[in-house]
Amino acid sequence: MDVTVIPAPALDGLRPTPLLTEERVGHYPEFRDFFRRSFDLDRVRLAAPGCVRAPSGNPYLLVFLGRSGEPFPSGVEIQALPPGLEPLDEAEADRDLYAILRWMVAGVGAPWSVEALEGTARLYRVPSAG
Repeated sequence: MDVTVIPAPALDGLRPTPLLTEERVGHYPEFRDFFRRSFDLDRVRLAAPGCVRAPSGNPYLLVFLGRSGEPFPSGVEIQALPPGLEPLDEAEADRDLYAILRWMVAGVGAPWSVEALEGTARLYRVPSAG
């Protein structure tokens, strides 16, 4: 199963848990453009987070940040949604996060590439990249 954009679920009974934060999307305007296209941010703005379903079937929120004087979004935080007080399955969350990163890089396109991401992940021995 690939990463797919889905409507954000009701958060009743779920615990948003930050996994990765990039506060300065402006360093990479091509990512800002990807997020704006993928999540209709020109229309939605801060009204609702983005949401994707990862290969595990789990939903993940993409909370977009706004900063005065910067184009929107200025940053993004990816959050897992484990139920209630259940512990986060860290290995599954890592695999899903890596799949989300691959999806983002593939969607952004050149000069970014999935091959370069995978090469960097192997260099840093990211377990999910294996």
